Amino acid sequence: MSTAPRTPPLQAVIIPVTPLQQNCSLVWCTATKRGAVTDPGGDLEVIEGAIRQHGLTVERILVTHGHVDHAAGVADLKARLNVPVEGPHIADKFLIDAIPEQGVRFGMPGSKSFTPDRWLDDGDTVTVGALTFAVLHCPGHAPGHVVFHHAESRFAIVGDVIFKGSVGRTDLPGGDTDTLIRSIREKLFPLGDDVTFLPGHGEPSTLGHERMNNPYVSDRALAAGSRW
Repeated sequence: MSTAPRTPPLQAVIIPVTPLQQNCSLVWCTATKRGAVTDPGGDLEVIEGAIRQHGLTVERILVTHGHVDHAAGVADLKARLNVPVEGPHIADKFLIDAIPEQGVRFGMPGSKSFTPDRWLDDGDTVTVGALTFAVLHCPGHAPGHVVFHHAESRFAIVGDVIFKGSVGRTDLPGGDTDTLIRSIREKLFPLGDDVTFLPGHGEPSTLGHERMNNPYVSDRALAAGSRW
């Protein structure tokens, strides 16, 4: 006797925004149709269109770090949706305070700073409907960068810590290469090879694929002393 496939507890869609094509995402609990917007860098009409398309009630905005392409739209989206903002870690306050200046530099005038309703730290949790995400503080690309991990779904939102075939840049204020490598190797890879991650730019990948193949942080690259 066949049974209907089980509906996954979590669903997510990528919404590319800003001239930098940053992966804003909409994640939601399938049991409650309640969701969160992560890293709304801009193009709010597109984000709100996706919310309507999927018939969701957004209950919070999540922010991985304070760079303008990830956070320039937070203040305005909060005002439109009347929901709390959670994240990043307070170490990124100086970046968030400088969002207006970042916006001018990167061709995004009118970008606004904001103060989260809740700064996040390693070991915290955030909820989206009936889902609970663990918060991992993963500095290196930005000092206050956080990652959101949903263990049951084997899924993580990693911002600009790691990408398919690459890693976050470390030449921006507060960046540090050794710290980034430790965040990836000591915080992310132990989550499991089967964890699919949604990065801040480009295509999703799995931690296992990157541990085997990423030219910057794979087992082979680190054994060979690869640096960049």
